[in-house]
Amino acid sequence: QVQLVESGGGLVQAGGSLRLSCAASGSIFRINAMGWYRQAPGKQRELVALIVGGEGSTTYAGSVKGRFTISRDNAKNTVYMQMNSLKPEDTAVYYCYAQIQVVVARPTYQYWGQGTQVTVSS
Repeated sequence: QVQLVESGGGLVQAGGSLRLSCAASGSIFRINAMGWYRQAPGKQRELVALIVGGEGSTTYAGSVKGRFTISRDNAKNTVYMQMNSLKPEDTAVYYCYAQIQVVVARPTYQYWGQGTQVTVSS
């Protein structure tokens, strides 16, 4: 039983900033990866940013590199995504994603948050 709780979405003007948070709760042995996907109307869900492994290696979609920064607080099982210089094309529902090992020597499972709307006006 794992739950991902998102917060931080909202409406901003182009050029503004938002900070998304996602906290994982429940029985967790190890979080192997955590990050964000987004889906705009009529488009497929796409990876935005991901932080993985013990070293915290990060991956970003090309469209957000240099503007978005993902980070994590391991003690809180929480990831953050600072979004700066927002553009109208960033408008989408943002979904927290986590790959979590719940029990030692057992497979990892994928979990999704409920989604939070980010709207950027021009």
